[in-house]
Amino acid sequence: MKPSEAATQKKTGRPLSFDREAALEKAMLLFWRHGYEGTSLSELRAAMGVTSPSIYAAYGNKRRLFLAAVEKYVSGPITSETIIRDALTARAAVEELLRSAAIGYTGVETPTGCLLATSAISGSGDSADIQAKLAAIRRGIEQRLRDRIQSGLLRGELEAGTDPSALAGFVMSVIQGMSTLSRDGASREKLLSVAQIALRSWPETL
Repeated sequence: MKPSEAATQKKTGRPLSFDREAALEKAMLLFWRHGYEGTSLSELRAAMGVTSPSIYAAYGNKRRLFLAAVEKYVSGPITSETIIRDALTARAAVEELLRSAAIGYTGVETPTGCLLATSAISGSGDSADIQAKLAAIRRGIEQRLRDRIQSGLLRGELEAGTDPSALAGFVMSVIQGMSTLSRDGASREKLLSVAQIALRSWPETL
């Protein structure tokens, strides 16, 4: 390698070889625990086991790393989208969403609560942009749920006159409230009980 090439690599911070998926998993857990603003670059370096130049070379900056972590968090074989899509009825979709939230927010090997709620921030610049993207993800989930409720209403699954938008908003508020409860130390059993109480208000047909 020519001296000039070595200098260029050092200057641009070409990352050392590391497992990007494993490192991203660790970053996701850290953001999940402390939120976007509450997670420092030094904490990310320590958790991921990489240098700052490696982070910048692999992800660009903290913002892009966070967005990659969020994408990892909301993806997988079972997501809110697949739950809503695959449920036999709108009520079944809501029941599984609530159950999954109660379990996911109280995992043994993961932080409590929801990353999307934990990282709900307000501010300007980078923070405002992050907040807008998180809000868009949450609105997307609510919209899919609203559409599923609407289709259930048309099939006669729900009481006539049910407002799909209001019902979807109610479910989302319960789910986000469960996240706050878990962060405050609520047990899985308590969250499952909250879910069951919420389901009692479901407007089923007579």
